[in-house]
Amino acid sequence: MKDQLPELSIAERIAAWGSKLTPESLPAATKTKMRDILVDIVGLSVAARDTNYVGSVIAAAEPGDFTVIAQPHGAAASSAALVNGTASHGEDFDDTFEGGPVHSGVVIVPALLAAAEVHKLENDRVVLGMAAGTELLCRLALTLPKGVHKAGFHPTAVLGAFAATFGICVACRTDAKTTAHALGVVGSMASGIIEYLGDGSWTKRMHPGWAAQSGLRAHALAKAGFVGPKWVFEGTHGAFSGFAHPVKPRPEMLFDDLGQRWVCDTITFKPYPCGTMVQPYIDCAIGLKTRGVRLDGISKITCKTAEGIVHRLWEPLDLKRRPPTDYAAKFSVPYGVALGLVRGRASLADFTPDGIADPKLLDIAGKVGFVVDPENPYPAAFTGHIRIDYDDGSVEEVNQGHMRGGIVEPLTRSEIDAKFRANVAFGKLENADALLAICNQIGAMEGDFTLIRRLRA
Repeated sequence: MKDQLPELSIAERIAAWGSKLTPESLPAATKTKMRDILVDIVGLSVAARDTNYVGSVIAAAEPGDFTVIAQPHGAAASSAALVNGTASHGEDFDDTFEGGPVHSGVVIVPALLAAAEVHKLENDRVVLGMAAGTELLCRLALTLPKGVHKAGFHPTAVLGAFAATFGICVACRTDAKTTAHALGVVGSMASGIIEYLGDGSWTKRMHPGWAAQSGLRAHALAKAGFVGPKWVFEGTHGAFSGFAHPVKPRPEMLFDDLGQRWVCDTITFKPYPCGTMVQPYIDCAIGLKTRGVRLDGISKITCKTAEGIVHRLWEPLDLKRRPPTDYAAKFSVPYGVALGLVRGRASLADFTPDGIADPKLLDIAGKVGFVVDPENPYPAAFTGHIRIDYDDGSVEEVNQGHMRGGIVEPLTRSEIDAKFRANVAFGKLENADALLAICNQIGAMEGDFTLIRRLRA
């Protein structure tokens, strides 16, 4: 098989590109996106700071003095990355990518914040590393459309490990040879199965933090001379075959206009704290409620959906109609539709133990079913559709061909900042404006790692 592989591996080509990046090479739109991602992640970390799952990770953390966002005490660098990644992803309210469902900020921001403190980086290098890692993550998702999920793995966890490693290497001015070895090393750290979908357990929450801390370790090992496999992506037993079999990879997506077109500029910010592909259905349901549709006399509610999301958000249907935990409810289209139709919203306060026991929500969720639409464009776009059939023969129907918050209908800067303030308030901190000012400074590439320390409680 080696004889059939090109002399220059994918990891080496990526590393060569990364070694030439400079802060000055970032387009203005990409810098803006990184600022907004940072703001979103910090706000989400505050919102989740007192949750039981964050408390568990903190209790298991190795001691140290690296920044854990919105917490009074620090931790070892790898543990800080793990906690920050878990906290910011825990409520599933973080950014996503139409084109391949991955979450960038929850991996890249914790990885780069920890690396900045370890290596005492200037913030222009931090933002550059964020951009490089985010770009690689999005392009890797395009390279393996639907493949990672089909194989039973979480794309953010698996691909995020490579992205975190690459972002750290770029930020630290790591040479191309060492960067390629680091990417090779982290291939053996990439992990994350999606069995949490069966019972609403917590493991998805920790996946981004695990990927972030893996990036720190892979970079350190490679800097110390540890050798990783050259063909970590495309080799016979590489990541493409190991994590996305039998999908045929599209490696050309990694290099198409690389450096000229920043795919990460299209990243989407979520309006609701739940699974990515649930969001357009919630918009449709809220739209129907706004129209004043009646909720009595409903015979059935049918949603057109993509085949690629059925196993995660629709099945088993009985479980999705009655989520066993508030976390499981975040990955249920029937519950999301019920929230929109009954309450006209879907906020952090709606995904709670009380919510999943609400008889009004359960009654509506119990009527929601699906049909697979063979023409659905997933994963190129995330769509929504609801049809309500009534006992009297009347019908109400609505479609949405995109996810709100993305390139078609982006959230404005004021909406992103409002989301940040709401999350800080939810986390019961009163210094939202001060935290936002720090994020703005970092996002503007001002100052150095010492600003990061001011993100503590």
